Amino acid sequence: MAVASSLKLEFIRPTWDAAPHVQAAVTTRAGGVSVGARSSLNLADHVGDDPAAVQLNRQKLAAALQLPSAPRWLIQVHGTDIVQADDSLAPVPADAAWTQTVGIVCAVLTADCLPVLLTDRAGSQVAAIHAGWRGMCDGIIERSVSRFLAAGIAAGDILAWLGPAISSANYEVDAPVRDAFVHRDAGFATSFAATRPGHWQFDLYAAATRILASLGVARISGGDYCTHADQRLFSYRRERDCGRQATLIWLTDGN
Repeated sequence: MAVASSLKLEFIRPTWDAAPHVQAAVTTRAGGVSVGARSSLNLADHVGDDPAAVQLNRQKLAAALQLPSAPRWLIQVHGTDIVQADDSLAPVPADAAWTQTVGIVCAVLTADCLPVLLTDRAGSQVAAIHAGWRGMCDGIIERSVSRFLAAGIAAGDILAWLGPAISSANYEVDAPVRDAFVHRDAGFATSFAATRPGHWQFDLYAAATRILASLGVARISGGDYCTHADQRLFSYRRERDCGRQATLIWLTDGN
């Protein structure tokens, strides 16, 4: 069992125009009990960490944020499934979760992939999305936005926040990644900058913004972090053997 850290948990809070009863936060590495490559607030149970340490880290997270319930953790598979977080406490294979219920906490885990938070101006619904390049290309953002549109929420009333992800300066991809996006929409070519032959720097933030804008979502915030450059955050590209931070969103009763 890892030795408990004396550091306090530190969080990144979205800067957006969400209603006051919409709460959201991104964890950093600080304040947990994991040791070694996953030091210290690793929240993922699939990266080889001590299960007892992960459980204690999750307990510390819930206490620090005074969460109204345990986060609805997902089994993320880089796919396009979005689940209603109310349905079950047991993790299910999906890459996004949404809820209209006060006190239900949606959460995704990342270490370079892009976490996207959604809500609407009235704060009637929230969603958390894990958008790696594959899920993004295949439509996870569109499927998540569709949950808002199906609830009668106009695209112009949807707010999106792009959380900490790897920046284009540190994210080089090969031809299959670029080809997948450009085949879908030639306009994605502007999200790629050529480096060495057959490789490009890929701007996840720009690609996500293009997708959201194509859906009529114009109220987009965030996109100003780099997990690879920011030592407060886990980065798979920087460390390979590493933990995961969480991006969480939930509704309160407004009192």
